[in-house]
Amino acid sequence: MIDSDAQVIVIGGGVVGCAVAYALARRGVAALLLEAERDLGLGASGANSGILHTGFDSHPGELETALILRAARLRGVLLAQLDVSVWRCGARLRPRGPDERGAVARLAENARFNGVEAHLEGDGALRVPGESVTDPVAFVQALASAARAAGAEIRCNARVQAISGERGLLAAELAGGARVQARALVNCAGLFADEVALMAGDELLSVYPRKGEFLVFEPPPGAALEEILLPVPSALGKGVLVFPTLEGQIVAGPTARERDDKRDWSVEADAADLIMAKALLAYPPLQDAEQVGAYAGLRPAGRGTNYVIEHSRARRGVVHVAAIRSTGLSASLAIGEHVAAMLAETGLSLGPPAGALALSVQQPASGDGPWWRRAARHHAREADKGALGGAA
Repeated sequence: MIDSDAQVIVIGGGVVGCAVAYALARRGVAALLLEAERDLGLGASGANSGILHTGFDSHPGELETALILRAARLRGVLLAQLDVSVWRCGARLRPRGPDERGAVARLAENARFNGVEAHLEGDGALRVPGESVTDPVAFVQALASAARAAGAEIRCNARVQAISGERGLLAAELAGGARVQARALVNCAGLFADEVALMAGDELLSVYPRKGEFLVFEPPPGAALEEILLPVPSALGKGVLVFPTLEGQIVAGPTARERDDKRDWSVEADAADLIMAKALLAYPPLQDAEQVGAYAGLRPAGRGTNYVIEHSRARRGVVHVAAIRSTGLSASLAIGEHVAAMLAETGLSLGPPAGALALSVQQPASGDGPWWRRAARHHAREADKGALGGAA
């Protein structure tokens, strides 16, 4: 039984899926977003740093870079309209030694090439005033509210288990027996985008979880952090950063562990050992700070590639958006715009963008506490249920 008259099905209710649904709905496209979990933003979108990047350090010429830079231009007006809090606290990279000074100078040149404001200071530090922090769950919920206001339908507890097509239409079969149908489908399933791609007949790529763990602190008296402290990147990666939250807490992390289990959101026993020495170099007052929490995020990394946004080779009308790593929050608005344009190439009719929308933002359940605790508690509950099921 078909129970939908949507033009486009969007699979995945993280920030990318919600941005795609919003981009389509505001152009008059009837979009139906399907999220497997009980609420939006319970995956990677709800367990990241909450930092909105400017793209100052992104490699010129890459799709990821172009989307981050474009999204930075789109964000200001929209987030003000959505009433999403953003703290433009800026970021600083402070070199230690001549090798790092050279690396920071190259980053300053990269920022200049990308058109991002950045300033080299007298001590060799690089200040990037546009780097910001936000509440990523509020960001997701606000995008979803904007999509709804423009006409999109959003369903949670809607896990897709099969994709089929006939007579120019695509159908998604849901756990529980429901079946929804549309002319096009966008795969924004995050960690499970490779599995959804297989349902559509595409061996797209292998998506694996790159675990990033964070420690959360209350600052000691008189030591509030007012900016993002970025490490100077090396061949080993971007390293550990220290940054404030909107509520005034301080977060240090992440780790970067290559893992296989897409459902293991645990903070591992040695996380503090991997984080604290580097965090203290960046911000010594953390030595006297009280740790009040920890969380882990699983970033959907692609083996050998990232930012795979392409048409299906097997089914016309399917677009895959996969391996969108930790910059997905920053690039999401431009990803939505980009995907809408790709669907227009297949013949989908896009109307003119809607103007200001009457919004009623649905807030996440307050019983789960701050955004960084919400996803952690959800996945801990799911792990407990799994353990009980296994024991039975």
